[in-house]
This record gives sequence, structure tokens and C-alpha cells, in this order.
Amino acid sequence: MGEDTIPKQVEGNRNLEITWTAIPILLLIILVVPVVAYTLELGDTSAMDKKKRDPEKTLVVNVRASLYWWEFEYPDYGIVTSQELIVPTDQKVYFKLKASDVKHSFWIPSAGGKIDTNTDNENKFYLTFDSKRTKDAGEYFYGKCAELCGPSHALMDFKVKTLSQDEFLGWTKKKMADYKKPESTKDLALEGEKLFKEKNCLSCHAVEPGDKRPEAARTAPNLATFGERTKVAGIKDMNKENVKAWLKDPESFKPGNKMTGTYPKLNDSEADALYEYLKGLRIE
Repeated sequence: MGEDTIPKQVEGNRNLEITWTAIPILLLIILVVPVVAYTLELGDTSAMDKKKRDPEKTLVVNVRASLYWWEFEYPDYGIVTSQELIVPTDQKVYFKLKASDVKHSFWIPSAGGKIDTNTDNENKFYLTFDSKRTKDAGEYFYGKCAELCGPSHALMDFKVKTLSQDEFLGWTKKKMADYKKPESTKDLALEGEKLFKEKNCLSCHAVEPGDKRPEAARTAPNLATFGERTKVAGIKDMNKENVKAWLKDPESFKPGNKMTGTYPKLNDSEADALYEYLKGLRIE
């Protein structure tokens, strides 16, 4: 021992080199394999592609994003809604997503990650809405576009209403089996219905949930449940003042929207009549 003693040289110790190389590799395998397997499981949407799937167990919703609104189609039930997504809790809800004009991004912050909606392909993923978390969140979750898409990008919101599985099935049946087109009884509402046709609103908007028009013809939100909504254009509180303001000048609500300039200017009496007709569009 001492300054003149040379310690044992181990730079060529094969056993030690194998040990400190093998242990990290084994640890990496132990960590990576389950992570990769779980990641692939999270991205597995094969159940939604089965031809004979049971919609009660494998619910599919077709999502279409447009400037600046959202459409939700339930292909197994023949239902089309806009601006409000209805989903059951405690089961996987599969989404097939695309955009009709420019790139958007579907995002429900409280429920899960976002995914792009493109014009040239369809993206697929699923979310699960936990019943306990929905109680903490209140009546609605809120979703939005997470991809800069135009001047009203920040106003491209939608609502998500969660129901128990039994309540959801009841909702689908009520939407279709029990649906009857509301009949206007007030003179002002009848005048509004007439104006709705004369102004050619029906060329873009449907007023029944079972909209059988091809996707390309559905160029504006479905209004079948307009009278049940809590928001106008997805952003303003539902009341007569806001509905009339939206009808008379949609550009002031959502700059760059596709509704502006598609019909003649409305006077106050016409806006009043259209409001009376629209507020009667409901299923509940």
C-alpha cells in the first residue's frame, strides 16, 4: 500500500462490463414493453369498424368540423345534431372525425386529449366519460377547436351532455321514434315558419333530427332542437335579444362565418317572427 502501489486494473473486466450493460437493458425492456402495449391499446379503435357491432356497446359518433360549428352524427341511430354532443357514461365512445373546409382540432379538455380533423382523411379515437367525474363537472363538459382555423377560431365551442347508459338509449328512441315536427300555433310563429322557407333557410338548415340529406348538403347546423339550446351560435346566452341580433348580423357574433350575406337583411318584425318559430323547434 502507498504511493508506489499500483491498484488492480479492471478496464478489461468482461463480467463487469456485461453486468452494467445488461442491467439497464433489462430495466428498459421491463418499462418499455407494458408502456408500448398500453399505448397501442389506447389507440385501438378496431371495435368501431366491425360491420355487425352492437351500438349499445360500441357507440360511434361521426364528428364533422366546419367554420365555425360542429356536427355530430349517430349513424347507428340515424340522428344528426349540432353544437351539442350527447354521450353515455362509463363506456367507450368512438369518434370518427373529419373537417369540411379547413383543418380543425376536436378537444374536450376535461375528458381527454385532442385530435385533428382533416379534410383529406378521417381520424379515429375514443373517450370514456366517467360518471363520477361528470357529477363533479356539472351538467356539461365543454369542448372547443384547438387548431387556429380563422378569425372566429376562439368562438368555435360545443357542449357535451352526459347521460347514463339507460338515459342515453331513451334519448335515442325519443329523438327518432317519438319525434314529431312541432306545429306552430301562434300567428307570429306561423309567419316565421313561412319566412324560414321564403328566405331559403331550409337549403342549409335541417329542422328534424333524422336529416337524411348527404353530408355535402348539410352546410349549416341542424336546428331540430334549437328551442332547447342554452346558447346562441354556441357563445351567447339564449334569449330573444341575442337570437334577433344573430339573425340580423351574424358577422358581429362570429367574423368569417358562412351564414353572412346568404339572405336579405331582416327587419325587426321579420326577426321577431323567425324567433317565435325557432324557439318552438324542440323535442323535449
